[in-house]
Amino acid sequence: MAGKDAVLDRAVDLARDAALEIAEHPSDVGEHLGSTLEGERLVSHRFACEARGYRGWQWTVTLARVPRGRVATLCEAVLLPGPDSILAKEWLPWSQRLQPGDIGPGDVLPFRADDPRLEPGWTPTGDAELDLVAIDELALARERILSPEGRDEAAMRWYRGSQGPTSAGALAATAACSTCGFLVPIQGALGQVFGVCANEWSPEDGRVVSLDHGCGAHSQTDAEPEQSQWPAPDPLIDDQRLELVAPASAPVAEPDVEPDVETEQPQV
Repeated sequence: MAGKDAVLDRAVDLARDAALEIAEHPSDVGEHLGSTLEGERLVSHRFACEARGYRGWQWTVTLARVPRGRVATLCEAVLLPGPDSILAKEWLPWSQRLQPGDIGPGDVLPFRADDPRLEPGWTPTGDAELDLVAIDELALARERILSPEGRDEAAMRWYRGSQGPTSAGALAATAACSTCGFLVPIQGALGQVFGVCANEWSPEDGRVVSLDHGCGAHSQTDAEPEQSQWPAPDPLIDDQRLELVAPASAPVAEPDVEPDVETEQPQV
């Protein structure tokens, strides 16, 4: 690479004027930080950027000259990040940037043809027996269905989540969901580990739960009565209020009546 270029190195004022033209305020252009030889008869001057929000950025003005020329010519002026600049995170495509819960009402995801979580579904073959099993029993009559990778990802996500056996509610529960009458079984391989809660009193109502999950709304559990720490109070007697009670009338006794007995007359 060529050595220093004295003509271009001395053209600091020309470079500063170019930086002032693109800056929003003259005060945004700070001190001269030096120059860098980019190539033969090509030098870049750097100025500190004092604009708010651009800490560490530098105004970079590139100058050039023709062979044997003594006049510097402006090539470009830009604002570039320096070694200590605050930069935005590296750009990621939507497929890598999207997180669970980001999709709201009315949002639509772009179609992803190569989604590894899906695989082609069942196309009717005309064989009555095969189609009956695949479509009616296995419910495969869809263009794409869950692949083994997608099923495994879902199973691990559910099992390690708040509906798995390690959540605070499951650890405090006295019985597992597998013995609960409100558990709705699901078909397929996932049904060996998961079910759906159908108890409106449970915090997991309508959610997929692992069979070894649990909560306080199990169908066979009951709350034990807790003893009060306060002593039982004495009964209260209100002696300022009298309640008049009419005595019940005694039944009238009927007089004893001896039955009439015919007196035998002595025979003469």
